[in-house]
Amino acid sequence: MPRYEIEHYCPLTESQKDELAESITRIHATTFSTPKFFVNLRFTDISSQPIYVAGKRRQNNRIFAYVRHGPSRSKSDFESVADQIIAEWDRIVPLPHVSRSTPKPDRTLRMVMFFGCIATGYEAGFMTPEAGGDKKWLKDNLAAFQWRADEGDKEFKEMIQECKARGLIE
Repeated sequence: MPRYEIEHYCPLTESQKDELAESITRIHATTFSTPKFFVNLRFTDISSQPIYVAGKRRQNNRIFAYVRHGPSRSKSDFESVADQIIAEWDRIVPLPHVSRSTPKPDRTLRMVMFFGCIATGYEAGFMTPEAGGDKKWLKDNLAAFQWRADEGDKEFKEMIQECKARGLIE
């Protein structure tokens, strides 16, 4: 349901991308009642693209999150998510040691921006719920999710197990 666009100027290894993806997914899923299966991320290397801030070319690592917004999700909720993401970025993508001979790209995460623009959507065969309506939506669609799991869809099987473990469904 949410889509996180991670645009990085500094090089990221595959293991850093994997770890960031796991962390951001966990943070979003546990802050809100979204199953991990529906948290989407994309990494884009923007080192060859000109980025301007204040009219000047800059190095800029940033995350844009397209999310469902509603009364059940406050500004402070999203600020908490941003704080947690920044902490994970700093842990996973540490700043390099100072070197005078070779300039290194800035590894700082300069921006985490949330856009509450998802009104509705279709994902994995289902229309998505409004923000805050995940538990009811999960309950209403459980039979269809279970059918897919029983037919061998590993992702739906994992989602059902996760939702039961988190108390989102019975």
